[in-house]
Amino acid sequence: MPYGPHTPDDRSRMLAALGIASVDELFSDIPEALRASRLELPGPESELELAARLERLAARNRVGLASFLGAGAYRHYTPPLVDQILLRGEWYTAYTPYQPEISQGTLQSIYEYESLIGELMALDVVSASHYDGAAATAEAALMACRATRRERVLVSRAVHRHYRETITTYFTGGALELDEIPLVAEGPAAGTTDLAALERLLGESDRPVAGVIAAQPNFLGLLEPMAEIGRLAHAAGALFVAVVEPVSLAVLEPPGAYGADIAAGEGQPLGIPLAYGGPYLGLLATTNALVRQIPGRLIGMTTDLDGRRAFVMTLRAREQDIRREKAASNICTNQALLALAASVYLAAIGPHGLRDVAALGAARAAELEAALAAAGAPRMHAGPYLNEFVVRVPDAATIHRRLLGHGVLAGLPLAEAEPDEARLADGLLVCATEVTTSEEIDLFAWALGEELGAGSAAGLGAEGGLAVGAPAGGVR
Repeated sequence: MPYGPHTPDDRSRMLAALGIASVDELFSDIPEALRASRLELPGPESELELAARLERLAARNRVGLASFLGAGAYRHYTPPLVDQILLRGEWYTAYTPYQPEISQGTLQSIYEYESLIGELMALDVVSASHYDGAAATAEAALMACRATRRERVLVSRAVHRHYRETITTYFTGGALELDEIPLVAEGPAAGTTDLAALERLLGESDRPVAGVIAAQPNFLGLLEPMAEIGRLAHAAGALFVAVVEPVSLAVLEPPGAYGADIAAGEGQPLGIPLAYGGPYLGLLATTNALVRQIPGRLIGMTTDLDGRRAFVMTLRAREQDIRREKAASNICTNQALLALAASVYLAAIGPHGLRDVAALGAARAAELEAALAAAGAPRMHAGPYLNEFVVRVPDAATIHRRLLGHGVLAGLPLAEAEPDEARLADGLLVCATEVTTSEEIDLFAWALGEELGAGSAAGLGAEGGLAVGAPAGGVR
């Protein structure tokens, strides 16, 4: 039936039936300080006036910066065919495939996605429909608790802070515990998970551990000893959860190769453009032994009564839909469109192309490391990395803001991202990918040298314009 808004008389009669004087009384249990304030909206405008207003607002955005920001979301080249296929109506309008007889295309696309990610992770089972990497990691932590019937999880402080906070949110209100494993402070392994501390935490006999979570590469870009972390976890009867960056798996060992029981990660690098907050794609994979614990949608291939190939949702408990208090997870909006983007991207570039993306990003990062070191910003950690690392810059947050005037987005100041890690206070987390150019690297190094006083005497004018001595090409 068509929707008709409630009239004032409708609202009055409903309020009278409820025995209240206004709609605001419905929210009286919410503290006043937490209630939404009244929106101060301008008056009505014509379409032309509104378009002009929006253009003025958009013009306030900084665009065209040479970006070295990573920290969990990465710039990559996406072949045009990815968007072309996504925009086809049968994909763009597809939703939850509850009725397999009319959803074969959607079901097959999810099946293909799960097959590709399973091959990339070297694990048996992959599920779909997880919001992002943080949510998938939290689901992995819950899986470990369900499978082991234990209530304590250990997570490395080298796992992305947002992921750790999301797990904390998932654990809040229940009997589950989350403890953090500190980082190695000094030496060749500085910035990675402290294995001695991990062993001590696992050895607390009165507090058995369900799972151990570590990232590869970790948040600081460093490579972790994943096989050793997994060995320690398994020796204590815990499961091992690997949080991985998918492009890196073209050149690094996959989780299945070093004994991970569960793998999670963010699928955004696989053909999904950067956006302010998403939508993104949570990756979640596991072994056959844990298939009954994995939440999300599992798609299987079978045959129908006539012997024809068919795709169906499988191993899906009815609790997911009708007995939510017993469900393995809260499954809402289907992320199949983002999963399709990842599938098309992987199919388009193939295994050799993915290896090229990872290798070129690593080569650009090595070039960036050398340029920044020459400008006076050496690496903070000595361990191996792939395409992301931390450089030491005095008063990094201030320098970061000043570099914007040179047209450079100089990564992420760790004093803001990890305020509890005093050793990282002067750290800038920088990243390079296959789309980073040598010209951008030259501009970053020159501008940083100027700010650190290590470059030419020529510098910025009063308006922040580029002066003599800047690299060819100028500010983008």
